[in-house]
Amino acid sequence: MSGRIYAAITGMGHYTPARVMTNEDMAQLVDTSDEWISSRTGIRQRRIAAPGEKTSDMGIAAARMAMANAGVTGEDIDAIYFATCSGDMLFPATACFVQQAIGARRAYGFDLSSACAGFLMALEVATGAIESGRIRTALVIGAEKLSAITDWTDRSTCVLFGDGAGAAILRASDRPGVLSTLLGVDGSHADILSLPASGTLHPASERTLREHLQYVHMSGGETFKIAVNTMVNAAREAVARAGLTFDDIQCMIPHQANMRIVEAVAKRLGPGLMERVYLNLDRYGNTSAASIPLAFSEAVSLGKVKSGDKVLMVAFGGGLSWGGAVVEWL
Repeated sequence: MSGRIYAAITGMGHYTPARVMTNEDMAQLVDTSDEWISSRTGIRQRRIAAPGEKTSDMGIAAARMAMANAGVTGEDIDAIYFATCSGDMLFPATACFVQQAIGARRAYGFDLSSACAGFLMALEVATGAIESGRIRTALVIGAEKLSAITDWTDRSTCVLFGDGAGAAILRASDRPGVLSTLLGVDGSHADILSLPASGTLHPASERTLREHLQYVHMSGGETFKIAVNTMVNAAREAVARAGLTFDDIQCMIPHQANMRIVEAVAKRLGPGLMERVYLNLDRYGNTSAASIPLAFSEAVSLGKVKSGDKVLMVAFGGGLSWGGAVVEWL
């Protein structure tokens, strides 16, 4: 290959657990109803991993689908970037379990923790590594077992989350595939979305169990306002960096967090954009780092994204972190 090296997504894959938990099922656990959940979030059901099903298992399944669709084997993969906030362990990285399972013997790998913005963080890392010439093929995964870190007695959070995985194969190309990426964080809002007892700040103790600090904590109202603003700004900048306008975007895949957030973002970005948004949050809920790649892969498999289409991805997550990207589906 001569001239400039570009990164392009050449295959997508996804996986969701078999168990479906409906809003009616949720109403058996906490004081809620299907009407209350669906009217406020747009979520009607979510998938829940089996007790012995690990985050790595879901990531591996999505990776294998992406590899098959891209026509690559484990021997072709140079790097594995695994986005998750619910990995199998604090260490080793969940990417290590994937590397062994798919036979990617030459690949290095590590995990990225930015919650819902994690996949776009990993996409940026993979794109940079490919465009620099250091690697030629990357596996990027977003996978979560949020059911393991959800407080099932807290109706403000437990109704939102689900489990699943999505994956992408990126390869070196002589044609531009990833047209733009951007990332951002604002640590002043770190406390609005967190898992307090997940590290050394609050080591496991009777207190952390008593105060439910080992579960996801979220300030819903504050998160909504900040999420809309950051996603709007990230989307505008990502499209501008790609040298495009919103009229050039055939499909927008936002983080699947809440229908009200998605609708507010699309409305601020311009008329008619909501009609080009791909949504599956009604069936899967908020799957954090898995959200965007799961939706992207599903959209491709359903023919909603076709060759030559420009796809805008945008997300916000813990940190507060955010990201945006525009890719052309080659």
